Amino acid sequence: MCKIKMPFKSIVRELKEIKDGVGSRSGRVVEGKRWRGRARSHIAPDETSMVKSEESIEQGQWANLPSELLLDIIQRVEETETSWPARAVVVHCASVCKSWREVTREVVKTPQQCGRLTFPISLKQPGPRESPIQCYIRRDPMTSTFLLYSGLMPSEGQKDKLLLAAKRIRRTTCTDFIISLVSNDFSRSSNNYIGRLRSNFLGTKFTISERQSSHEAPTQSGRRTSRSRFHSRQPSTRTPSSSYRIGTVNYELNVLRTRGPRRMHCVMNSIPVSSMDSTNSPSESPLVIPGSIGEPLVLKNRAPRWHEQLQCWCLNFRGRVTVASVKNFQLVAAFEPHHQNVSAEEHDRVLLQFGKIGKDIFTMDYSYPLSAFQAFTLCLSSFDTKPACE
Repeated sequence: MCKIKMPFKSIVRELKEIKDGVGSRSGRVVEGKRWRGRARSHIAPDETSMVKSEESIEQGQWANLPSELLLDIIQRVEETETSWPARAVVVHCASVCKSWREVTREVVKTPQQCGRLTFPISLKQPGPRESPIQCYIRRDPMTSTFLLYSGLMPSEGQKDKLLLAAKRIRRTTCTDFIISLVSNDFSRSSNNYIGRLRSNFLGTKFTISERQSSHEAPTQSGRRTSRSRFHSRQPSTRTPSSSYRIGTVNYELNVLRTRGPRRMHCVMNSIPVSSMDSTNSPSESPLVIPGSIGEPLVLKNRAPRWHEQLQCWCLNFRGRVTVASVKNFQLVAAFEPHHQNVSAEEHDRVLLQFGKIGKDIFTMDYSYPLSAFQAFTLCLSSFDTKPACE
């Protein structure tokens, strides 16, 4: 099948024309009711022709497309876009007809269900369990910025969709990575601000903070429910937006200067270890907030093996990493002996891998239960200088 490059704007124009036709149709139906209420001596229009015209409007050139082909077209169009689709575009797509509405539901599913990042909210939702979402990071040393794009690797013309952007700001006692939705606005008071990664003076310990508005904050029990979000009568005591610590990253100090890669230890306070339980549905797992009852998920870097011929430490990145670097790593879950409901596959499953493929170009592949934002912050911690850990 040839690649579709039709922009969303063209589809929206088609939908507006169809919508205008449906509007005129509803006006004719009201007019017909007014004619039927008059005396029999009046001449009324033929209602059978009206029904035929309604059917022709309802079954236009877009509505007659098979659902499989329509889904493929919308997905290909979405892939060619370099920015997030506007909410009005999605509403127009869903309002054409019933078949379009069903297809739109397939497109706007969560990343865990469809393996796609369609809206900015998808950046905070966990990825799929079966296959990882593949992205890449472009570093700009001149501006100290790091840009996360969707895709296997940079494409020609750099027309890939920008997911997140981070700017490194060195301070006297720490280093901050300010994370935003755009690459030209890193103000913490902006609506584009997503969160922050802050390191200590040595660059060995990092704290991940995420911006959450009052309606996004989890409840006391650690669960998000539609009842508490939409039907709460009590006013919120929080500010319109606050930052919550959702995780920490620790790099083990190499006091003896022994030979070996960096050792990472990550505590994800916003992800319960029960989310890895094979007996529970991942979508039903409760959220964990700092200080609440619940055991957070702990991650550790996968131990590499020493290659005698190459004289270096090696990991199997399945072709996604091609350049040796001290920044390369793979993260797996660190389970305790009392975690008995976890399958053997979960013990060895790589949740996040990060590595270099060229000058200032790095790949980032993540999967459930990590989100794109969480994975991006973990990778950013590898960019900070750590002389005491190497």
